[in-house]
Amino acid sequence: MATGASGATTVSATARLAALAGVRVFATGGLGGVHRQWTETQDESADLGLLARTRITVVCAGVKSVLDVPATLERLETLGVAVAGYGTDRFPGFYLSDSGHPVDWTLRTPEEVAEVMRAQNALRGPESALIVANPVPRAEQLDPELHARVLADALHACEEEGVTGQAVTPFLLDHLVRHTDGASLRANLAAVRGNVRLAARVAAAWARM
Repeated sequence: MATGASGATTVSATARLAALAGVRVFATGGLGGVHRQWTETQDESADLGLLARTRITVVCAGVKSVLDVPATLERLETLGVAVAGYGTDRFPGFYLSDSGHPVDWTLRTPEEVAEVMRAQNALRGPESALIVANPVPRAEQLDPELHARVLADALHACEEEGVTGQAVTPFLLDHLVRHTDGASLRANLAAVRGNVRLAARVAAAWARM
């Protein structure tokens, strides 16, 4: 902003800007989170800390599947960030409808989401976010076996090439796109479309409160 340059925003930056503008709900594809081998690198996304101190509702398809999903869920719980599945009791896996991990509670309508948002305000607790985990439709998800195979190859290639730090996630996501012939990108776009539709319905329900 200071230099007038163009650029994209992370979930944390988008959440901050939305909150400053008075926007309570937004959609994204997948959250950032705790990176694999975090016990060695201590690498986790700034998304988590920002969501712990920002009153915002984020509709997403879980966290990026190249990350450590169970560690990310534990970190969100520690930070006091509420996570609910939308129409599911399973945490989505970004490209996949199911990451293999459960969620503690399920919301089934935009109105239920808006009621939780209202309760957050009424309780006057910490200014933390609500994560609405909305799975990509099974018909549009990436084939789970293909995902597992290509991700394993991507992680091996990442280690072989010595990719570290902030370069890891872009490297892995690019590998997935190239080695699934674009299927991972199509699943990503399907997830984003579904999340945008749901976020719009939640925002409308919130406006009617």
